[in-house]
Amino acid sequence: MQFISSNQHNTDAPGLSLANDADAHAVSLDDLARIDLHFPKFTDGRAFSQAFILRRRGYKGDIRAHGDVLIDQLVQMQRSGFSSVVLRQDQNADHGKKLLTHYTAFYQGDAVHPQPHFAQAQA
Repeated sequence: MQFISSNQHNTDAPGLSLANDADAHAVSLDDLARIDLHFPKFTDGRAFSQAFILRRRGYKGDIRAHGDVLIDQLVQMQRSGFSSVVLRQDQNADHGKKLLTHYTAFYQGDAVHPQPHFAQAQA
């Protein structure tokens, strides 16, 4: 997962910014390098579902989380299909990177690795 500073995010080439109530099934994915998904508050998890749907639809580009993004959410974001994040200003990116190394595998499949762990081991 890539960590983007809020300063760098403001200078990036624009991507598609998808509203929280938008249907991720209806978005055209043609020629999109990045899709921005927003967390208006920590308790609003609709962007997790949107990211998961976009990955399941085959989107390979950058899915970026921004808004009220906390390091506590990073593992679930990564498993849901996010590839980059703009952390809330008071969050420590170094600590977030360390949190992402705590688990090397998951039993269940996810957006990035759809097969469950036992099926991967058999392959």
